[in-house]
Amino acid sequence: MGFRHRGLDGPTFQMRQKIMAIGDDFWIEDDDGHKVYKVNGKALRMRDTFILEDANGNEVSKIQEKKLTIRDKMTIERGDTRATVHKRLIGIRDHYIIDVDGGEDLKAHGNIVNHEYEIERDGDTVAEVSKKWFRVRDSYGVQLAQDQDVPLILAITVCVDAMARG
Repeated sequence: MGFRHRGLDGPTFQMRQKIMAIGDDFWIEDDDGHKVYKVNGKALRMRDTFILEDANGNEVSKIQEKKLTIRDKMTIERGDTRATVHKRLIGIRDHYIIDVDGGEDLKAHGNIVNHEYEIERDGDTVAEVSKKWFRVRDSYGVQLAQDQDVPLILAITVCVDAMARG
């Protein structure tokens, strides 16, 4: 698939764009085309929810939109890890801050709407998102660095995508 960019040598995944409608389910595939994670879109009354499941249907992350906040926010719950994704209000480029409770914070920046952005921790790129790698119009890829929390990074990508549409 041609994912090897910028020294990132971890796993790669294929996402589908325009599939973030609440109530929709979609699969995240690895670079061999295997379905490895499912995003289960749940429509709830007060807030939108996505459940990231492994291929066996086990919940690995829960993603919820926070309603009635000044800034758009979504939270990710992954075991004992909790992260909050929110859009930064200042600046020319799209910019998202990911506050990780008890861990190192991350940020996503670049051309979010066109799926061309990076996720960084302390100035180091931990994942790159791009649709340039695909001929299929509705797909984009996520290339991770080694030793990353894959479900957390994929959940962040789901949040950023959903928030950019909102």
